[in-house]
Amino acid sequence: MPGKTGWMIMTLSATLALGACGQTEQKSAPHTDHEAHATHTSADQLEQTTSPAIAPAFLKETDSSIQTIYLSVAKHQDLLEKMPCYCGCGESAGHTSNYDCFIADQTADGKTTWTTHGITCGTCLDIAAQSIVAYQQDTPVKQIRADIDAAYAKTGAKPTPTTAL
Repeated sequence: MPGKTGWMIMTLSATLALGACGQTEQKSAPHTDHEAHATHTSADQLEQTTSPAIAPAFLKETDSSIQTIYLSVAKHQDLLEKMPCYCGCGESAGHTSNYDCFIADQTADGKTTWTTHGITCGTCLDIAAQSIVAYQQDTPVKQIRADIDAAYAKTGAKPTPTTAL
C-alpha cells in the first residue's frame, strides 16, 4: 500500500488523466492552452466554509483526486503562495500565486473562501500537486519554485506576479 507521498503522486496522475481544463488528456508536458482561461474567471464561483478542513460543496461532484488537492492546498498556504501559476490567471483573474487558484480568502478564525477556478484548470492542479508532493519529500522551497518555473517557462505563458524567493 502506498504511503502518503505515493497517494499524492497517484492523485496527481489521476488529476492529469482527467484533462481538468476540458482539453485533451495531459501527459507529462505542462498544459499549454491558456487562451480559454479568460472565460473561466467570469464563471468562477466562491463558497465559504467555516474551516479550511471543510471542503466546499462544489467539490462534491468532482473526482476525489481534485478534492484531495483542494484540501491539501488549504494545509500548504505558505508554500503555494510562493509558487506561481502559469495558466494566465495573473492577468485574467488577478491571481498572485497558485494558492489563489483554489482559495480566495482565509480569515484568522479559519473561515475559508474557496474558488472554483482550480477545478477548471489542469495547470493549476498540476502545479499545486507537484509543489505539495515535492515539499512532502523535503525538497527545499526554492528548488520547488525553480522546478516549476523551469517546466512552465517553456510554455510561453506569463506567470502570476508571485514574489521572488
